[in-house]
Order: sequence, then C-alpha cells, then structure tokens
Amino acid sequence: MSETLNKTETMALGIVLERRKGTSAWAEWAWRPVSVIPGAPPVDGPWRLLREGEGWAHFHAATLPLELFRSDTEGYKLNLSQEPPRLWVVLRPDETGEPGGVVPFVVTASAHECEAYQVSGVEMVETVAMPPEVTALVRDFTEQHHVDVPFVKRERKRHFPKQG
Repeated sequence: MSETLNKTETMALGIVLERRKGTSAWAEWAWRPVSVIPGAPPVDGPWRLLREGEGWAHFHAATLPLELFRSDTEGYKLNLSQEPPRLWVVLRPDETGEPGGVVPFVVTASAHECEAYQVSGVEMVETVAMPPEVTALVRDFTEQHHVDVPFVKRERKRHFPKQG
C-alpha cells in the first residue's frame, strides 16, 4: 500500500442483530450479531428492520467505530491468521427499552481485546465474519505498524542469599 496509514485507524461498522424466536421459557426472543455493514451511517431513533422471514428478523441496531491501534497489532495478526478472520461484537444488557434488552457496545478486530469482555460475565461476546474491505484495512494496518518483540526470559530474583 503506497499510502501511509495513521497510528490509529477508525472505520464505521453497522451492527446487524438477528432476532429469532426463543427456545426457552425464559426468553421470548434470542438475539445475536450476524454481520456488519462497513461505512454504515449512524442509527438515529429505533433500530432499522433490514429483512425478515418466518421466525426471524435482521435489524441495523447500531453503528460503532472499529478502532485499530498500533499497540494491538499482535492481536490483529493473530486474528488474521485464522480462517476466516472475525470481528468480535460485544452486547450489553439494556434497560432503556431497545428491542431484545441488548445494545451493541463495542466491535473489535483484536483477539486480545475481546478476552477482557469475555471474562466480565456481564457482556455477551459473539463473532461475525470480517468483510473483505475490513480485512484489507486490518491487514494493511498490521503490516505497516507491527513490530515483532523478541521473547526475553526473565531471571528470577532470589529471596535469600545464595548459600555457599
């Protein structure tokens, strides 16, 4: 790529959530992210119905920034080594009346960043396929900014002086 990328890059991604009829007595509907829309406009007002079928519907629920940072190229590199590369979408419980009681909170391409949300127990973290134009951006950004850091084994500090 001849153009130099910034130290951070951002791309707007529309988050598409699927609503399916729930299979348990505790939830009427099951929600999960199914795709992203690169370059999507913001969602103003209620979620936008994109398409529906028998027992399911897809909504453009939010537009979130995918942020790439030079400090996380190792996480992007790991993701790009998978077939196919994925995006992680973090959903949080929502009490403001949005459909389904969830709201898209974060989208990331970093295999490391998603781990922090997975251990919290509050958020729901799901993956969606990374579209080709997003893959190209993440790959170009990683190739331009990644620096391999060699592994250095640390020497343990002794708590007691060495006996003689």
